[in-house]
Amino acid sequence: MGVRVFKPTSPGRRKYSVSDFKDITTDTPEKGLIEKHSRTGGRNSYGRVTSRFRGGGHKKRYRTIDFKRDKIGVPAKVASVEYDPNRSARIALLKYADGEKRYILAPDGLTVGDTIVSSRTADIRPGNCLRIADIPAGTTIHNIEMKKGKGGQLVRSAGASAQLLGKDDVYAQIRLPSGEVRKIHVQCRATVGSVSNGDHQHIRLGKAGRSRWLGRRPHNRGVTMNPVDHPMGGGEGRSSGGRHPCSPWGKLAKGLKTRTNKRTSNMIVKHRKAKG
Repeated sequence: MGVRVFKPTSPGRRKYSVSDFKDITTDTPEKGLIEKHSRTGGRNSYGRVTSRFRGGGHKKRYRTIDFKRDKIGVPAKVASVEYDPNRSARIALLKYADGEKRYILAPDGLTVGDTIVSSRTADIRPGNCLRIADIPAGTTIHNIEMKKGKGGQLVRSAGASAQLLGKDDVYAQIRLPSGEVRKIHVQCRATVGSVSNGDHQHIRLGKAGRSRWLGRRPHNRGVTMNPVDHPMGGGEGRSSGGRHPCSPWGKLAKGLKTRTNKRTSNMIVKHRKAKG
């Protein structure tokens, strides 16, 4: 994996870089594992915009990913490593010994022909899935469940990894990529290794049109709007807004705590913005 840069033959090419895609082994997705993918344009079921500056973009087909890894004890061989337009990580097509095929998030270092398994007695190798109770402390993991049997919800983006710090009879302490240390039940499952395509963070879009391909519309600042449209709008000439940065509805944009799930606050051992 790496990043490919271009000669500055035009203003758009000057800052343009893409993945070299050397880890991709096929361009055609598995037909039985793709679904129609409808876009919302940032609108909810009532047609109202709930996420601004979304719309357009290239057509995609959704690849069904096995986040649960619940095919216990059945070994699988990696048939291909593929690009997925719906996520930053690569995906791997597994061909199980019983003939079934499934997609999983491809961990870093996984190659075609490797054999992986989801089992309590699996080796600590990238791609194998185990209960957290069966993973030794200090191991790098990803695709971590928060509820037993629900499927991996944490650490799924390109290059991400978490570290298992320690565990007791009921809970394990895991350091997440944000720096937060969180307690997860030891019966939850996780996959060994870090997520593939770590160079994703070094890619530069290079031009506005590439953002439009991704379904991102232009984002205009509040200070460029009129007072009727934004609390920071208006003023003579170019102004700085005259108040602390805020949303169009007056909510502070920087520093305001928005976490409301107090039910699980006791599971956070160390917050991601903790000092010291």
